[in-house]
Amino acid sequence: MTPRLTKRKFLIAAAGGIAAIGVGYLAKENWISKQSHSTNFISNKTETTSTDQINTSVLPPGQREIDAIMRWNIDHRGIIPTNPKFEPDKWILTVDGEVENKLSYNWQEFLEIPTVESTNDFHCVEGWSVRNCKWHGIKFKTLADMVKPTQEAKYVFIECADGYTTSLDLTDLLKDNVLLTTRLNGKTLEESLGGPMRLIVPDKYGYKSAMWIDRINFTNNKELGYWEKYGYSYTADVWSNDRFEKTNS
Repeated sequence: MTPRLTKRKFLIAAAGGIAAIGVGYLAKENWISKQSHSTNFISNKTETTSTDQINTSVLPPGQREIDAIMRWNIDHRGIIPTNPKFEPDKWILTVDGEVENKLSYNWQEFLEIPTVESTNDFHCVEGWSVRNCKWHGIKFKTLADMVKPTQEAKYVFIECADGYTTSLDLTDLLKDNVLLTTRLNGKTLEESLGGPMRLIVPDKYGYKSAMWIDRINFTNNKELGYWEKYGYSYTADVWSNDRFEKTNS
C-alpha cells in the first residue's frame, strides 16, 4: 500500500517538479495525449452536442501548465504495475445501488448512448494542468436519467478494474460538463489514459476522474475512495486549492 503523503512532502515534490505521488489514480489524472495503436472504440454516431466551458486565462491556485496529460504506468506510476486490458467482448459496466432501474451495459450497448463533446482544462492534485482537453463521451446526467436515482441517492461510489475507487456527491456529477468519456482530442482514449472509458469531472482534481470504470453505485452514505483514505480531500475543488482533508489542530 502506498504510504500516506504529508502536506510537507507534497509541497517538496511539487517544488521539485516531481510527479510521483501515485495519486492520480488518484487522480487518475495522469496521461499524455499520445495515441496508442489500439482498437477503435468510438460510437458510430455522427451528431454530438457541445458543452464547452468558457475557458479562463487563470489557472487554479497552485497549478502550472504542461503540454499533455501524463500516461498511467508510462509517465506516472499506477496503483498496480500493469494497466487493465480492454477486451470488448468481456467489458461490462454495472450501474446499481439506490436506483429504480439497475442496469448493466456491454461495450456495444454503452456506445449506443447519445454522446457530447466538452472542452475543459484538466487539473492534477500534484500541481500541473493541461489546457483545452477536448473530451467525447456520455454525460453522467444522461446515464443517471436512464437508471433514475431514488430520493435516497445522495452519493456515487465508483469502482475500477485496477482496484481504484472514488466517491462524489451526486449533485457534482449531474453538471453538464461531467462525462463518461471514450475519446480525447479526436482520438480513441488509450489504455494509459483510462481507455476504453473514464470519468471526467473538470472542476475536481484528477483523482476524482476515475479510469477503467466497471461499476457505478448510487448510495445514501458517503464512502471514502482510495486516495481519500490517505488524507486527500473528498471535495477536491480545484478553485479553492482543496487538496487535503482539513484536520483539527
